[in-house]
This record gives sequence, structure tokens and C-alpha cells, in this order.
Amino acid sequence: MEEPKVIAERILANVERVIIGKAEAVRLALIALMCQGHVLIEDVPGVGKTVLARSLAASTGCSFRRIQFTPDLLPSDVTGVSIYNQKVGDFEFRPGPIMAQVVLADEINRATPKTQSALLEAMGERQTTVDGVTHPLPRPFIVLATQNPIEYEGTFPLPEAELDRFLLRIELGYPSQADEVRIMEAQQIAHPIDSLEAVTTPAEIVRLQQAIKEIYADDLIKQYIVAVMNATRQHESVYLGASPRGSLALYRACQARALLDGREFVTPDDVKELAYATLGHRLIISPSARVKDVDPASIVAGCLARVPVPGSRPGRWARPDGQAAATSDGATR
Repeated sequence: MEEPKVIAERILANVERVIIGKAEAVRLALIALMCQGHVLIEDVPGVGKTVLARSLAASTGCSFRRIQFTPDLLPSDVTGVSIYNQKVGDFEFRPGPIMAQVVLADEINRATPKTQSALLEAMGERQTTVDGVTHPLPRPFIVLATQNPIEYEGTFPLPEAELDRFLLRIELGYPSQADEVRIMEAQQIAHPIDSLEAVTTPAEIVRLQQAIKEIYADDLIKQYIVAVMNATRQHESVYLGASPRGSLALYRACQARALLDGREFVTPDDVKELAYATLGHRLIISPSARVKDVDPASIVAGCLARVPVPGSRPGRWARPDGQAAATSDGATR
């Protein structure tokens, strides 16, 4: 039986055949899958959001369904519907696209709040209820939702309850000039995703999801994560900070990152590296701070600066502005 790290590296290498120059974004998507979480991919059109979801499904051998969210989409178009079968004289369930293992919710903010709420039970409890009957979702299960942060006309902002169910938020960004040339060369004859083959199985993904739970996290690391959460809740620019679900999300993501790096334990650097991707979309900035163009990235960075790192020397702390403060001997650290 292969080591979990070997399986994960093979998936990363396969997806990066299609998603060129975005290794960190691919790692984050795989981390979410390993943590049984969901991903919100927020970026401008044409940078590969949909292709990332398709590549992840193809590489893992998982079933894939795409839901194009529009204002006229109904909840039953997502979850499925019960139809009366005259032959058997009873209702039978016709599953919707949410019953796939990898679900792409394309332009999720274009659907009405009623339709968006159809995803809440599936994302939170991995089941869906139609006409009073609960249907379990397949394993593994992940929702990759996309939205355009530029165009807001005809869109509906995602409610806080739904945002909180996304483990990570990913921003792909434009490729570098060299990578953009490589993309054109790779697609000169055909799109690389057309020839992408599975390098593992859904059963191996489930084993990966179990393997990360064995990664050790010291009590000081857990306290560090909770301290960062409390810092977001007490930040002067934040109206609503990260929830306990955010604590667990950051904890699981750190375990997955440690496994990808070949470690059996979590370090404070894991927390720092994943804090913004895990917490940025969970913070509600106060109106007064929004007027001053305060963004989630600066808030998360400030919270990390305020919280002492486990194992740091006594007397070391940070001022509220994020700058190094003087120690008892008058020096700065």
C-alpha cells in the first residue's frame, strides 16, 4: 500500500500538467479535498477556475458534475426531485447534480439565496433531504464554487452561513508571461485536460482523508490556533470574527499541509501559511473599516503579528499596528 504523501504528490503533478504555474493554488485545492472541505475560487474570468475543478476530478477518478448557477435555477435543480412512477405506483427519487463526488458550482453568486441555501445541508452534513427523505452523498465529496469578484450586477452576495462552510478561498491570479506562453504551447493541438487520466481512485482519497487525522498537533499549536481566532473576534476592524468551525478548518488544513510536506507533526508555519486562505472569507469587516479600504489580508496579518508564536522567547510580542515591540531590555525583536 502506497504512502499517502506519494499519492498526494502524484495527484499534484497530474493536475499541474493542466494548471500551469499555479502550484500553490493546486496544493490548496488538494488540501481541501484531503480535509473533506469545500473551496471557494474567487477570481476574474479566464484564469482556469473551472479547469482546476475538472482536472482535480479527472486526476482522482471521481465523478464530476457542473451546476451553472443562474437567477432562475431552482433548489430542486441542485438536489434532485421525487417523481411519481405510474408503473410501480410510487414516487422515485431522481438525483440532482449535487450527488456527484466533485461538484462545480459555477458562478454561485448568480443564483438566488433560496437556491444557494440548497447547498448548505450538502456542504455541512454531506447529505441532502428531498420531500422528507434524506439521501447520503458519495465519498469523497467536495464542492468547488466559483465567483467573479469584479462583476456584481445581477448577483446575490453569499450569506455568512454559506461562506463559513467553505474550508478555503483560493485566488488564482494571472499567470506570468513565461507561464502564459507555456499555456498556449500546451493547447496548440488540443487541451491537456482531454488526455488527463486518473492517477488514483476515490477509495485512495478516502484513505488520504483518514491519514491526515493521524498527523500530530501539539497542545501549544491548538492553543495558538484558538488565540488567532480570538484575535480576529477582538480586532477593531472586524464586526464578526472567525467561528469555531474556522478553528477546526485551520487545524485540519495544517494537518494536510504537514502531510504534503512529509512531516508527521504540525508547525506554527503551517498556521501562518494557511491562515488567510482559511479565515479571510469568514471575517465580516465593520462598515467604518470598509470605508478605509481595510481588507481581510491585512486583518489576518495583524492578528498573526499580535499572537505570540509557541516557543518564542519571553518578552517578545507585537504592538497593535503589527510592528515589533521592545523587549524588557529595550531591544526590538
